[in-house]
Amino acid sequence: MANNSQSRTARRKQKKAKKKPLWKKILLSIVIIFIVMGLGAGATAAYWIATAPDLDESKLSDPLASEFLDKDGKAFAVLGEKNRTKISYDDLPQVLIDAVTATEDARFFEHSGIDLRRIGGAIIANIKNGFGSEGASTITQQVVEKSFLSAEKKISLKVQEQWLALQLERDYSKEEIMEMYLNKIFYGSNAYGVAAAAETYFGKEDLNDLTLPEAAILAGLPQRPTAYNPFKNPELTKERMDTVLTLMVRHGKISEKEAEEARNVDIPSLLVEKKPETTPYEGFLQQVEKEVKEKVNGADIYTDGLKIHTTIDQSAQKHVESLLTDSDANPISYPDDEMQAAMTVLDTKTGAIRAIGGRRNSEGKKELNYAIQNTTQAGSTFKPIISYGPAIEYNKISTYHQINDDKPYPIPGTNKTIRNWNRQYAGWMTARHALNQSLNVPAVKVLEEVGYDKAKEFAEGLGIKFADNKILIGDAIGGTKTEVTPLQLAGAFRAFGNEGLYNEPYSVTKVEFPDGKTVELTPKAKPAMSDYTAYMMTDMMKTVVTEGTGKTANIPGLPVAGKTGTTSLPEREGSPDAWFSGYTTNYTISAWVGGYQDEEGKREPIPDGNTQIPLEMFKSTMTELSKDIETKDFVKPDSVVEAEVEKGSNPPAKPSAHTPADKIITELFVKGTEPKETSEVFDQLDPVSGLTASFNEDSNSIDVSWNYDSDADVSFEISAQIDGGAMQALSTTEDTSMKISQVEPNAKYTIQVVAVSNEDDGSKSEPKTTTVSTGEDEPDELPGVVGLTATYNDANAIIDVSWNYNGPPASFEVSVNGQSQTVESNGLEVSGAKPGETYTISVTPIGKEGENEGVRGPAQQTSVTVPAEQTEPPADDGEDGSGNGNGNGNGNGDGDNGSGNEDGNVDQDGSEGRPPEEEQEPEPDEGGEGNGNSETPPGEEG
Repeated sequence: MANNSQSRTARRKQKKAKKKPLWKKILLSIVIIFIVMGLGAGATAAYWIATAPDLDESKLSDPLASEFLDKDGKAFAVLGEKNRTKISYDDLPQVLIDAVTATEDARFFEHSGIDLRRIGGAIIANIKNGFGSEGASTITQQVVEKSFLSAEKKISLKVQEQWLALQLERDYSKEEIMEMYLNKIFYGSNAYGVAAAAETYFGKEDLNDLTLPEAAILAGLPQRPTAYNPFKNPELTKERMDTVLTLMVRHGKISEKEAEEARNVDIPSLLVEKKPETTPYEGFLQQVEKEVKEKVNGADIYTDGLKIHTTIDQSAQKHVESLLTDSDANPISYPDDEMQAAMTVLDTKTGAIRAIGGRRNSEGKKELNYAIQNTTQAGSTFKPIISYGPAIEYNKISTYHQINDDKPYPIPGTNKTIRNWNRQYAGWMTARHALNQSLNVPAVKVLEEVGYDKAKEFAEGLGIKFADNKILIGDAIGGTKTEVTPLQLAGAFRAFGNEGLYNEPYSVTKVEFPDGKTVELTPKAKPAMSDYTAYMMTDMMKTVVTEGTGKTANIPGLPVAGKTGTTSLPEREGSPDAWFSGYTTNYTISAWVGGYQDEEGKREPIPDGNTQIPLEMFKSTMTELSKDIETKDFVKPDSVVEAEVEKGSNPPAKPSAHTPADKIITELFVKGTEPKETSEVFDQLDPVSGLTASFNEDSNSIDVSWNYDSDADVSFEISAQIDGGAMQALSTTEDTSMKISQVEPNAKYTIQVVAVSNEDDGSKSEPKTTTVSTGEDEPDELPGVVGLTATYNDANAIIDVSWNYNGPPASFEVSVNGQSQTVESNGLEVSGAKPGETYTISVTPIGKEGENEGVRGPAQQTSVTVPAEQTEPPADDGEDGSGNGNGNGNGNGDGDNGSGNEDGNVDQDGSEGRPPEEEQEPEPDEGGEGNGNSETPPGEEG
């Protein structure tokens, strides 16, 4: 037994010796993998075939045309069958059949629907160059694709296409399939089918009249009907014709001699003189096609015989398109042919698209539509959407909201900064001013205040889609990867003019099918912001147009709001894009220009001086659309109040009775947030006392002295009036005395002293005066009045003025704040005095008899201040009043009832009151608008 047994080691060696070679294992594994892959591919292919659409005979027939109606129900376009002539196989000349089969499918009459030899060649090409680089579709497959499938390059669709092609070949003859193909194919110039193409290009209604060159041109057109259009590109057409002729020779359809004769033909000589008309309103219809495709499942505007109700205003569309041409009648002067431009017009109330201008000099052949297809950075047009709008909505900031524009803004975590376009930093300013001057630093600070999440939520409610679903600091100035089209921007701005309601802009209201089915597509609006946000942003953007960077877009007499915007390039001067988006209560318009590129396709800046073109486009269009119709102003909602604010106060404070008129501005506040406290900056100081002046004959000077009992830090302004002339400032001192040297002889000086605060710019006391003579009095001169007093009587709301006089008979000239009258008595009453107003009263005696008749005595002067009202003014209840009451003088308003007038009338002898204060001159405008940012971190936006 021991001899028959084997050791464990021996058995291991025996087993090891029996193992198969490694190459056999690898080969077996590969075979197994291929079997599994084959089974998997077969299963997948079976699934694709099972899910392929059925051969629907109705889809093999020619499509039905669709009709397009404007906003008034008037037809303006028909697409799909407008230029189509159906032919049968018997109508086809052999030269055309030969040209088509040689070019598209040389073995068409031999294969059963798919061409295995072409498939093999295509597989090799696709392995080398990637899937989709070369096709192997037969004419039968092309008929299937155009009838049942989409043109996407997917393996699943290709498998379904081949399967359906085999079925089509079983059910239809080769002649019927060729007939289907040549009736369906698009040949450019709005020609569908070979018969329509022959008539469009060559003016031939009978296909048997076609020559070899013409047949070759028609056979070559379907590959690229726009590029090979003989009207537009005869040189490319000739190249393509040559390719077709070469293929015809290769496949034995014609001889080389025949091909050479055809090549010598002049292409333009073959064509008809009249070029076909392009599709009307191409830019608008591209949007219609997009909406129908997205909103009506399976509908095709070219084949389904639809009646499509659109929102187009044909007059608006024509005007917009005229601004995008090089016509001599176009008021817009473009710098060159390279500049592209686009514009959209919306109905502000509904969001209906009234016009779309997709590009300059459109040829109506579905070129890139810059209004709806091309996105770019929005520049400073984003400031209302990303910064100021959200801040009003969520933080309820006012239009006066103070922002410190102190220096460039450092972007956290980087060494980059955001700068103002003008490189200037003006310190504290209002939100209104920061927006209308398009300053960048205030915009990013406001975004920081409101918070990124809230700003993003607000903007998304206006249709803005953020790149990578993230909001960045640079979005405040429109300088990141987040981009918009003119249509999107117009939609967002429209909500500001529509009391905060938003819906996506739309071009189609209703689609009717041939069977009577109707699909309604008008969207419903929803609140995107509060009415106070919409109104306050609109009011701020009005000043962009009237006094800010958008003045070029201003239209006198039309209430317009809007915002400018430019973008920038990294480390380059100039702006590649310029924008203006603005609106009235009737229309919203967004206009854009740009499109410059260098030889490498990189963006280039707009030529200097041409970033105002979008504003000119807006102004021209809005002026045209607004003529002969009423354009109402924006209505302030009850949620907004107007309030006077003392300029520079922070937080905002109401002006006091002593605040100078040029320090008072009116701003908008969300109701309940208006200022409650009154500023004390300009409280009136105590006046000087004991003012005296004496003439020093020896030094020919006047010595002036006074007392001041207050502890306030003040200086004293000394002024003098000579012989009743103008009061002129002499000097400012912190002393309580001064000497006036080199005075005029025999003159009467009225000396005035006013206390002025050293702590602020503007607080003053009421003036105090005294009179002194610098020589002997003339014997016929009258003495002045004495004891002149003026006292306010609160019970009767009047000022009592009285004086004494010891001299020859005289009447008295009384001046109240510059308004004079003559009285006979030693006193008078001034009624209607305004609370908080200071009244300066001067009395001059005038001789009446003998040698003194007409002789004027010296003037004496005093002042009195009417106390300010102590009660809070009533809350704004929406009443409109432009004055202080219904009094009896000029300048009255129609607000609260009152017996006094605005100007404080003198009741003695029915005299007139003083005129109202002069209106404040507007501050001069600053600057223009500059560059914006390219990518985060941004630089400057305009």
